[in-house]
Amino acid sequence: MKPMRILLVDDHEIFREGLRAVLDLKPNCEVVAEAGTVESAIGAYLVHKPDVTLMDLRLPDGTGLDALEKILETDPSARILMLTTYDGDEDIHRAMSRGASGYLLKSIPGSQLVEALVAVHEGRHYMPPAVLERLAERAAFEELTKKETEVLGLVAKGLSNKDVARMLACSEFTVKAHVRSILGKLGVEARTEAAMLAVQRGLLPL
Repeated sequence: MKPMRILLVDDHEIFREGLRAVLDLKPNCEVVAEAGTVESAIGAYLVHKPDVTLMDLRLPDGTGLDALEKILETDPSARILMLTTYDGDEDIHRAMSRGASGYLLKSIPGSQLVEALVAVHEGRHYMPPAVLERLAERAAFEELTKKETEVLGLVAKGLSNKDVARMLACSEFTVKAHVRSILGKLGVEARTEAAMLAVQRGLLPL
């Protein structure tokens, strides 16, 4: 059988080199191209048309989800496996809902990586137990509205309710109501806790 043709997308060259070294030892894997940005990932995919793309979540010129969406627009059959250090339940949900074929953490052993690649290559989805557990935890939280997420982002930057109200052109009373709702939905008591939890879950970028 022909080996799986794989595209590696990660902005850390040393990590790509290590990953290539691991995969080159596997007879059923062949790394055909590497990329370190959203733009180069899209270009590499169009040129090489790999069987599976291993995609990091954070890239210098955007996110792996940006690359994923643009690749799927040009080729709906593309199989893209997220490989990242970010284990937030919102990160995982966002990736899978946008068409990722699976979600892996960089801490996985090489044997599990190959297992995931094979599964995705065969048209199946793949998420290890640790990732499935994080995704299940999302059900325990009530989803924030778009406006609440916007308010939370400003609060996380250290802005006061008054400053947030001025930026969003609304009353301070409205901001206080949003903050109260955010704290309740996240199950925390303080603004700092809310900001930290939002980053951990992937609700807000680092």
